[in-house]
Amino acid sequence: MMHTIDWQMPWLAPIAGLGKEVAHQVQSGTSVADALNALVDTGQAPDPGVRFVPQAGLPPGMAYEQFIFERAQVPTRDNLHDFFNGLVWLHHPQAKRRMSQIHGSAVAAQGVGATRGPLRDALTLLDENGALLLAPDALWQALAARQWQRLFIDLRPLWRQARLVLVGHALMEKLVMPRKPMVTHVYRPPPALAVPPDAPLDAWLAAALDAGHLRTKPFAPLPVLGVPGWWPDNENFLFYADSAVFRPARQYTGTKV
Repeated sequence: MMHTIDWQMPWLAPIAGLGKEVAHQVQSGTSVADALNALVDTGQAPDPGVRFVPQAGLPPGMAYEQFIFERAQVPTRDNLHDFFNGLVWLHHPQAKRRMSQIHGSAVAAQGVGATRGPLRDALTLLDENGALLLAPDALWQALAARQWQRLFIDLRPLWRQARLVLVGHALMEKLVMPRKPMVTHVYRPPPALAVPPDAPLDAWLAAALDAGHLRTKPFAPLPVLGVPGWWPDNENFLFYADSAVFRPARQYTGTKV
């Protein structure tokens, strides 16, 4: 499981330090939950405010997010999906707790229904597939308009001033085997809460998760491997001529990863 991860990939750079240590312990026979807890217990990682527990600890019929909210425990399986989820918890604990709080409050108010509803759907999209972009306004405008040539070719030098940080653990899992159509959903905060250039991202994201704004599904889809410096093939600009991936705004509905 862990031997398939290439920690040299740029999207893993923010989590590679702790990720390598957890992966090493798991490869030595430790469960993912115990390996994550061990980093906290030994002071190698900050306390995220939750403990990681086996998936069997989740009672039948109880919503996963409600369990985390009420018990401060994260059900964790021994697979790549939950491995990356745990690493996001260690790196963005305030944001993850805020997501859990919003989920839990919604479940308490509405119960567990056949559908999650727009608010919880948006939270799930961010949690599973989201990213944060710190970039000059020109890049944001091109992304919002899905002007792919302008975003990736004409404005390419501006990407030296940009930073894309993945927070979606399902996307991280799938990028273990990268494919060109993979898309992240970049969270677009309310204008008054734009990300300051040197902001502590965890605290900022926790503060920027407004329930009313989330109901609008404020995301901009971004083909991950199009990011300059993230994939060697995009050095040849013909990479961006693939209309099945880089679709104009009127056609773009998002691509499943």
